[in-house]
Amino acid sequence: MSDQGMMNGAEWLARALAGTGMSHVFFVESTMRRTLLALGDLGVTPILAHSEKGAAYMADAYARVAGRPGVCMAQSVGAANLASGLQDAWLGRSPVIAFTGHKEPSYQHRNAYQEIAHAPMFSAVTKFSSPVYSTEELPRLLRHAWRAALADTPRPTHLDFNGLQGDVIELGQTAEPPVLENEARHIPVHRPVADERDIERAASILAGARRIAIVAGDGALSSQAGPELLALAEALNAPVATTLGARAIIPTTHRLAAGVAGSYSAPPANRIVHGADLVLFIGCDTGDQVTLNWTVPARDTKIVQIDADPLEIGRSYPNTTGLLGDPKATLARLNQIVGRPTRDSGFAEEAARIVADWRVGMAQLVAKNSAPIAVERLCAEVTRALPSDGIVVADTGYSGIWTGTMIDFNGAGQGYQRAAGSLGWAFPASLGAQCAAGPRKVVCFTGDGGFYYHLAELETARRCRIPVTIIVNNNSGFGQNLTGVRRISGNRPGRGEELVRFGPTDFTEVARSFGVRGIRVEQPQDIAPALQQAFAADEPVLVDVVTDLEPRAPEAWSPPRA
Repeated sequence: MSDQGMMNGAEWLARALAGTGMSHVFFVESTMRRTLLALGDLGVTPILAHSEKGAAYMADAYARVAGRPGVCMAQSVGAANLASGLQDAWLGRSPVIAFTGHKEPSYQHRNAYQEIAHAPMFSAVTKFSSPVYSTEELPRLLRHAWRAALADTPRPTHLDFNGLQGDVIELGQTAEPPVLENEARHIPVHRPVADERDIERAASILAGARRIAIVAGDGALSSQAGPELLALAEALNAPVATTLGARAIIPTTHRLAAGVAGSYSAPPANRIVHGADLVLFIGCDTGDQVTLNWTVPARDTKIVQIDADPLEIGRSYPNTTGLLGDPKATLARLNQIVGRPTRDSGFAEEAARIVADWRVGMAQLVAKNSAPIAVERLCAEVTRALPSDGIVVADTGYSGIWTGTMIDFNGAGQGYQRAAGSLGWAFPASLGAQCAAGPRKVVCFTGDGGFYYHLAELETARRCRIPVTIIVNNNSGFGQNLTGVRRISGNRPGRGEELVRFGPTDFTEVARSFGVRGIRVEQPQDIAPALQQAFAADEPVLVDVVTDLEPRAPEAWSPPRA
């Protein structure tokens, strides 16, 4: 930095990012080399990934756990891959900031090698995307990208730097102070309380309802609304279901916990929500997954909905009373108005019996002590072994269903992060989560089908000494798809199964080839000691659990057709 206060773009960017308290950034060579070196000098660790999607997934889970933006970057030719990796961050409401390079304007529209238009690719997965043509523009545009990523519903943003590797921006000069924010705040940055008249109206509606069910979503989780949610549920004697992403928001064994609602659900939650005469949605987007294609609750059910995004209120259910505000702050005020009324406990007791009966029905699988290992038994062992502040990072598909229905969480320190739709997300995401989690133990739960996507990141885990535990549910196929293949093939034995079966693969041997410790588990009694060893290790450990493709994950309950 010169005496006149000038510095180049690389130094400015590194100082600005480091000044936010960011601990890691995620990238694929070759991009922003001067910035990455300067970040390292300032104590921010650059994590070199083996694919742009992997880097995006790492930044996504880093942001979810940190509650602050995660940064990923790639050069011009990697921009398309980086954009595709932002889909899960967009769907998962994660504040990721993506940097790409683009060739200089004189190269555009002239068939430049490896160059295509970047803006269309990022338009669907970012809430703000802009080229950065000069270093003078960098401070203003990065501050805007930072604010946009955190504002309202957090989501990704993108800056496209001039220069194949962003080097034009790195080498330019600026006199701006390297500051992105005056006050570091976690999500949500702002906590507006809903209008008092709306809260009073909602309280009156709730008081008049006999059978209330609550469905808490990812927005409630990011607002840290668990204590206020539980207080209201107890005041109203209202069972609480959640989206898959909000699985850990309250203790999952609480007497009012109904489980995950929708399509990735065990039977109790849908039955309970469908049996309510009023449903209170809190920070929940009412999409097809959590509502089982808008059948749970039924379309004409009376709804009260709390959300920070006005576009979400009443989006799917016409009979909606809306409260526009931060879930935690609005629930706190709603609790004051509702107070501790005398309420009939019949619906809550009915819901508790439904959950208890289902758990009794699952007990045999949870206790199964023979091979092949039941995934329910595996999930029970994870529940027992998970530290009180541990974090489970789960893939989509059956990994999401099994972990979302069969792993219990204490609602007071343990965390659960799930793929919002991208198979293969969990493993690289768990590395980003561990980077943000510090001493907390992060556990990746994935199937072998998902693990194949990014197994090269085993080398990243070893090289960067990221002490994540990777559990692979190794059933030699895409288990979730087996039923569908059999159905369209006329249920003829063996027909079409080559569409979903592969392997078998011993992933402990794969892990060892990358220099990562692997533990093979083929018998149920060996799960607990394997997890104990892995959780105690200060290094990445892969636990390869051999299961079978045939068993089905819990299936969602559907309301009877009229």
